[in-house]
Amino acid sequence: MSDAATLPGQPRGTVFSGPATARAVNVLAPNASAMTLDGTNTWLVSEPDSESAVVIDPGPLHEGHLRAVIDTAERAGKRIALTLLTHGHPDHAEGAARFAALTRTDVRALDPALRLGEEGLAAGDVVTTGGLELRVVPTPGHTADSLCFHLPADRAVLTGDTVLGRGTTMVAHPDGRLGDYLDSLRLLRSLTVDDGVHTVLPGHGPVLDDAQGAIDFYLAHRAHRLAQVETAAERGLSTASAIVAEVYADVDRSLWPAAELSVRAQLEYLRGHGLI
Repeated sequence: MSDAATLPGQPRGTVFSGPATARAVNVLAPNASAMTLDGTNTWLVSEPDSESAVVIDPGPLHEGHLRAVIDTAERAGKRIALTLLTHGHPDHAEGAARFAALTRTDVRALDPALRLGEEGLAAGDVVTTGGLELRVVPTPGHTADSLCFHLPADRAVLTGDTVLGRGTTMVAHPDGRLGDYLDSLRLLRSLTVDDGVHTVLPGHGPVLDDAQGAIDFYLAHRAHRLAQVETAAERGLSTASAIVAEVYADVDRSLWPAAELSVRAQLEYLRGHGLI
């Protein structure tokens, strides 16, 4: 979900398919909407001198897009060896089974229901293919099964929907939880401080070249929204829909259903901490 906020390090303009770092190429899915921004970013990741590549988030079940990802790999002289998922929302994962069939690859994810093959993903896992190293970083909050992938060689992190390239993301209550999400943002921030991560390769929107600034913005934005929701609840607004109408009045109404999920997550957080 995106609102009108602007992120530090956010380039102007529209996302296009193409190289983003030395190892990551974006193939943009044709599913643009208010919720998906320019569309889903499918990431093709490989070492420059390797013939093997990993695909992260094949995206929607769109035959043209799935074949475009394969064509992009083939033009670069790459063979797709593995498919990974950041989480199970359809705009990221719906095409995974078809893509796996087209490429004869396994699909690895945190949620066992999304896996195709014997191996899943868990905290601390390091995925290695053709010399490429991707470190699995569990980041629940947007959804319970959300993951990020740290690409140390490019000082980058692939964030799925945990951090977007434009605006902010929703906490998809009840599967997503605000406390988990805040912890996940702090974990990602630690990567910028301790591991030198400076580039965010998001699931939607432009690449961000100031990872720490973007995450600090997200933390500040969440604190601001939480204070607004707390104030609205203390003034007697008793339903999530009523709070959305007041707190998210500056957000396009097409996004209010998603905002309501985030408000429900915020109310649960505030109640759980005895703040309302």
